[in-house]
Amino acid sequence: MGKTIVLAFGGNAIIKPKERGTFPEQMANIQAASGYLVGLIKAGHRLVITHGNGPQVGNLLLKNDLTKDVVPPMPLDVCVSNTQGSLGYGIQQSLGNALRQSGIDLPVVSVVTQVVVDPADPAFQHPTKPIGPFYTREEAERLQREKGYSVREDSGRGWRRVVPSPTPVEIVERVGIRALLAAGCIVIASGGGGVPVVRGRDGNLEGIAAVIDKDVAGRRLASDVGADVFMMLTEVPGVALDFGKPTQRYLPTLTAADARRYLAEGQFPPGSMGPKMEAACQFVEGGGERAVIVSLESALGGLDGTAGTTIVA
Repeated sequence: MGKTIVLAFGGNAIIKPKERGTFPEQMANIQAASGYLVGLIKAGHRLVITHGNGPQVGNLLLKNDLTKDVVPPMPLDVCVSNTQGSLGYGIQQSLGNALRQSGIDLPVVSVVTQVVVDPADPAFQHPTKPIGPFYTREEAERLQREKGYSVREDSGRGWRRVVPSPTPVEIVERVGIRALLAAGCIVIASGGGGVPVVRGRDGNLEGIAAVIDKDVAGRRLASDVGADVFMMLTEVPGVALDFGKPTQRYLPTLTAADARRYLAEGQFPPGSMGPKMEAACQFVEGGGERAVIVSLESALGGLDGTAGTTIVA
């Protein structure tokens, strides 16, 4: 029996370092990624794909800034939905083509996905997620005065807008995603962490300015669709202790308890492997069979335990 897998990869896998981010560049990277995903599908597994959108939504915000005197700028939640649509289109077209070339006839469907967050989440009082272009200190202070942006200096590279990164509570379209999966579709959902929305007392949804971490949202998605495996694709072979040091060593397997101990020791920094490890722990602690952190090229090996790092309860 094949597994139901929620598979997450970053927006930086679609725009590589030093690329301008043209659509042909992005499509070439998506086409390369699709070739690796076909191997999982050939093996009989059911896929729900989610993806990051950091570079892409940043580019949209830059366009907002450059054209604000000509075209009304769009709010952040709309920019997230725009990247869900454009990246979903690219993935479903490229993966669909790769499947047909392999003699596989399966529909690939993108779902613009809303993710409910709690307006009382402490993240709204402490914005941490950098988005959009870099500014001088003077420009950042002006945006803070005129637009109420939260701004912060970013690693000596300049000043950036920072937005809240709240915890996802509910995938609004989860029932539809499950139905598509049950019908045999490969589903692309919750791109960029999902469009962040809050639910009012009347039950109505409204977009909110925030960015949800794509791995944390992917874990919520994996739990909501009843996935067996939650797989996070990275640019490194797996999870390592003492990363970047002479004593670095990769871990083929980890229990959630050991992973949490290493997190507490500071082995997995918040800006890199930390969110992935937290998401992996939450998934297996909530009843998921296993989480896997592995490179895109070794996705199939990650599933059979010959590559990457597997986290179990």
